[in-house]
Amino acid sequence: MITFKHLKGDLFGGLTAGIVALPLALAFGEASGAGPIAGLWGAIITGFFAAAFGGTNTQITGPTGPMVVVFAGLVGELTLERSASFAEVSGIIFTAVVLAGILQILFGVFRVGQYIRLVPYPVISGFMSGIGVIIILLQASRIFGSEPDRGGVIAAIQAIPGAIANPNLIATGIALLSLLIVFFWPKNIGRFIPGALAALIIGTLIGLPFEGVPKLAEVLPTFDSFADRLPPFVLPQFDRGVAFLVLEAAIILALLGAIDSLLTSLVADNATRTRHDSNKELIGQGIGNGIAGLFGAIPGAGATMRTMVNIRTGGVTRLSGMIHGLVLLAVVLALTPLAAEIPHAVLAGILIKVGWDIIDVAYILKAHKGPRWDLVLMAVVLAVTVFVDLIAAVGIGVFLAALGYVHNIAKDQLAALGEERLTDLDEEERQLYEQAKGRVRIFEFNGPLSFGAAADLAHQVRQTLGGQEVLILDFAQMPTLDVSAAFAIRSIIEDAEGENRHVYLCNMAEPVRQKLDGLGLIALIKPQNILPTRKDALRQAAAKLSRGGGEEPIGAAPQPA
Repeated sequence: MITFKHLKGDLFGGLTAGIVALPLALAFGEASGAGPIAGLWGAIITGFFAAAFGGTNTQITGPTGPMVVVFAGLVGELTLERSASFAEVSGIIFTAVVLAGILQILFGVFRVGQYIRLVPYPVISGFMSGIGVIIILLQASRIFGSEPDRGGVIAAIQAIPGAIANPNLIATGIALLSLLIVFFWPKNIGRFIPGALAALIIGTLIGLPFEGVPKLAEVLPTFDSFADRLPPFVLPQFDRGVAFLVLEAAIILALLGAIDSLLTSLVADNATRTRHDSNKELIGQGIGNGIAGLFGAIPGAGATMRTMVNIRTGGVTRLSGMIHGLVLLAVVLALTPLAAEIPHAVLAGILIKVGWDIIDVAYILKAHKGPRWDLVLMAVVLAVTVFVDLIAAVGIGVFLAALGYVHNIAKDQLAALGEERLTDLDEEERQLYEQAKGRVRIFEFNGPLSFGAAADLAHQVRQTLGGQEVLILDFAQMPTLDVSAAFAIRSIIEDAEGENRHVYLCNMAEPVRQKLDGLGLIALIKPQNILPTRKDALRQAAAKLSRGGGEEPIGAAPQPA
């Protein structure tokens, strides 16, 4: 439901995000091979409709680097395959965008988005901080009135020394003034006019008389007529010869856009202390991309930097994302001359402040006091985010976090397994245990075993067993088990057989019994050694020990010849 309760903040946030998104949309459009206007319309359409129908209040959607890379790859492959221009194959290309939107809607309908929420905090912190570092590095040379020769973080770093050595003094002055405004703008005035908006207005007015200051006019396209400003309707085309290529691109765009958007949603949650609806967000993203494909616009996803600009300059509700789209629409239709006068240095100053705010300084300063693994994890994700790829950073982070979690759980499970909980025994069980005089060992499984614990389970049992003649495996706390745990239990049974120990199984739930039976483990134990309770197992063990253990210690009953 759209609300106007925070109209002022949404207006400022959407306006600033729209202005910041303008050069990015143009640049992404040019890089995609579809042209700058396709980038602008991509930001307008996906930004408006994803905000209107999505599940993250402050999300700003538009063209992003990962999405543009996949889209540009499809453009290059199709134009090469057909030896045709972009215009000649545009119907096929934008069919992939429409299909990607449909797939994202299906992701939302089938509630795929809930799994993205499982990303742990150190990964989010590293990702956020990496985004902040990227923003600062990309804008560093622009403070001095220079532009990197190429895109990417490495090129931006390489451009910094040259920019410092040959500064555009006017642009540098405007950038420094913008930085001072955004960092030190009075809070009481900021309630009415955010510092970023003030820097945008003041910096632009100061830059008006100067010709040598790089401005947006350098990247804005010109239009011969009003009709040129409107997007064309692109009818989807299906071609069997390239159907697999189009479908593959659509799947990658859908998955990449979903991950990119929901990660940005998590970042927005962290900044606003709210919680997004991931499945609704996927539906909104799908609607935005589906419509974008029908009007020749490049696909988009939740954009972390633009979302944070929106949040930091006052955006609170989904109205801010819709206003961001309308601002860009106004630029395309009417306000191109005004936007053309904005100096790049002003945007650089605003974005550096945004980058600094995104870096998780509070966690970085205190992380050394917490678990070292979490600090290492955060640092790895930050480094991969900055120097490799955003999606790869999160994938590596989640993988490492999962390994760390499994390792810790396995340690706890194995430690608990090695303890005999004699306090849990009732009076009769205690008497039976004491009568055995150390010849009985009870192992109680404390809940389901992870595959990490299962890997060392047999070794743990061997290490803790001494001269006991009887081993009781108590499954009371194990409602189910996987194949790894089942085969670990098989190793325990086979080890006991080799050392002439009697093995009893007790308190097995039906799912556990069925799994062990299906894998052939039940056949390793005499039927009379599988008992309903621990007390029954202790009684039978005591009886066997009192008889001197004359029976076969383990194994199925002999089969008749």
